[in-house]
Amino acid sequence: YCLSKEFSSTVGTVTSRVTRNGDAIMEKDFINHEDLAGGRGMVDDIFDETYREKEGPRPPLRYVWRNIILMSLLHIGAIFGLVLIPSAKIQTLAWAVLCFIWSALGITAGSHRLWSHRSYKATLPLRIFLTIGNSIAFQNDVYEWARDHRVHHKFSETDADPHNAKRGFFFSHIGWLLVRKHPDVIEKGQKLDLSDLKADKVVMFQRRCYKPSVVLLCFTLPTLVPWYFWDESIIISFFIPAILRYAVGLNATWLVNSAAHMFGNRPYDQYINPRENPLVSLGALGEGFHNYHHTFPYDYSASEYGWRFNFTTAFIDLMCLLGLASDRKTVSKEVILARKMRTGDGSHKSG
Repeated sequence: YCLSKEFSSTVGTVTSRVTRNGDAIMEKDFINHEDLAGGRGMVDDIFDETYREKEGPRPPLRYVWRNIILMSLLHIGAIFGLVLIPSAKIQTLAWAVLCFIWSALGITAGSHRLWSHRSYKATLPLRIFLTIGNSIAFQNDVYEWARDHRVHHKFSETDADPHNAKRGFFFSHIGWLLVRKHPDVIEKGQKLDLSDLKADKVVMFQRRCYKPSVVLLCFTLPTLVPWYFWDESIIISFFIPAILRYAVGLNATWLVNSAAHMFGNRPYDQYINPRENPLVSLGALGEGFHNYHHTFPYDYSASEYGWRFNFTTAFIDLMCLLGLASDRKTVSKEVILARKMRTGDGSHKSG
């Protein structure tokens, strides 16, 4: 059995600050970074109000043609996979769903909530399981994923944000992967404290072996299992559990960067762009409650509502029950309500 920990995020001092859209407000706000960090001893996922974008023209876009070509081919292959679904065996479709869930948990419960935000602790077997899921997902290794995500939170929707939503839906969804990073993204990423990631032997082993792990776990294993165990066509085995599943997983994650930063309400902080988007949560296993998550990034549930539209939270709770996870960080109801009243858009009053 594992007890959740509650952390108060207010320090009882009224301050004045300028919000990201330039409006000055008076509020009883977060002014102690250690409190805001939820007792984790890290502040690199807390928005840096002191950052200022450089004046002058933006650096020219530099296209990464390798990524453009590969992403185009991937999505063409995914469309072909959709066409093949009626011809696939039910076991193959079930295997594709299983691969999707495992890969998604490698991102949501692993790269995101465990390694990016340190919102709970995981034992060695669980860390190995989630690292394998990360390789199945093929969205960069855990170290790079967590580094870029911390930069995203610390400099959200500025030039230093890898997938800055202010540059439009397409850029924040997939376009950021098709061009070179803005120099500020690289500069700020190099200044983060990533010592916790470097100290995790599982993370660093995966980083060293990432390319072969992706070939084996993202493409080879999902293809060979249906072909070998229930005599599925090798074409169907490749284009559904490998290609289509991979493309769906990518887009489910990307929607958190794009749609969940543009569509939905903002009951916790109306001065930031991330939104509450339950539809995104359905596809991303609970990652669409984004206004809450950017307000309280250390909450292991990434939501106020527990298991509702949040498969990842249920998974972490199960792991905790089994003794594989512990030390889940949460936010008290009183702190959540106080934050809604201070900076929310009032949508919580309508339910």
